[in-house]
Amino acid sequence: MKLLDKKTSGDLTKLIIFIVVTTLATGVLVATIGNISLSPKKTYKAEFVDATGVVKGDDIRIAGVKVGSVQEVEIKDRNRALVTFKVEESTPMTEATNATIKYRNLVGQRYISLTVDPAGSDDELGEGDTIKVSKTSPALDLTVLFNGFKPLFQALSPADINQLSYEIVQVFQGEGGTLESLLANTASVTSTLAERDEVISSLIDNLNLVLDNLGDRDQELSQLILTFKTFVGGLKDDSDAILDSLDQISALSVQTASLVKGIRSPFVEDIKQLRRLTKNINRNKAELDRALQVLPIKLTKVGRTAIYGSFFNFYLCNFQGKVRFPGNVTVPVNYNTGTPRCDLG
Repeated sequence: MKLLDKKTSGDLTKLIIFIVVTTLATGVLVATIGNISLSPKKTYKAEFVDATGVVKGDDIRIAGVKVGSVQEVEIKDRNRALVTFKVEESTPMTEATNATIKYRNLVGQRYISLTVDPAGSDDELGEGDTIKVSKTSPALDLTVLFNGFKPLFQALSPADINQLSYEIVQVFQGEGGTLESLLANTASVTSTLAERDEVISSLIDNLNLVLDNLGDRDQELSQLILTFKTFVGGLKDDSDAILDSLDQISALSVQTASLVKGIRSPFVEDIKQLRRLTKNINRNKAELDRALQVLPIKLTKVGRTAIYGSFFNFYLCNFQGKVRFPGNVTVPVNYNTGTPRCDLG
């Protein structure tokens, strides 16, 4: 029983040692892969005009080496983004430090790269200080960039597009060492164009046909150009006469405007009275129509009466008027002659 206990104790000791060693090895591996540092850290802030894609936990890097991580992203003054991050205490942070958001990969992950402006001040930043917006740069807008490369991407396969896109991002972010790879991927575009030489050849043949037709009509084209040149030259020679005529037209328009201005008020009044006349005619159109129908008959009868040897007799039945005396005194006059003929109606 004691021997069994001794063996069990030995196995337990080995198990504990294995667990401890494995845990330490795993911790070292995690710290190495994750670039985890246990050194003291300081907190700083950076103000960006656009911090799209930056989230808590993103890396803070200097020359590609992780020196810290993002702690918080918040809005400042409604149109700016304030990023709070921690870096190792040994990391130099001065007034010359610039912060740039860069793409970590094409999936959209970001990281913030810290660089030093040689022309900047060497004054150190205090813990909690903010890197001004003038010393920060947002991430490259891939949407605008890739829209510009859209015609190029149409000639590539999906794999080539992914590779070329990654190289473009690396080049535009100043990562370096990728220009050669970018050119290599661009070479695949020229290969694709070479595979479509039949389409290009057909285009050139059609263009040659158009140029041949123009060449066959070079005399007509030359004559057209000469005629147009003569026309332009004639306009130039007659420029004075044309300008004088324009001056006369301008003077005529001024005179016409003054004429219209003089008759404007009476003309407007005439239009108003004409409108009243048309309204009266419209109200009495039935009576007017009947009068126009009867008028020829009456004129015929009057004509027969007025022929040679016939006479018209006129009788004054009633006289009405007003007599105005000095002193602006007006007396109405209404006189009935009493003529018997008037009673016959």
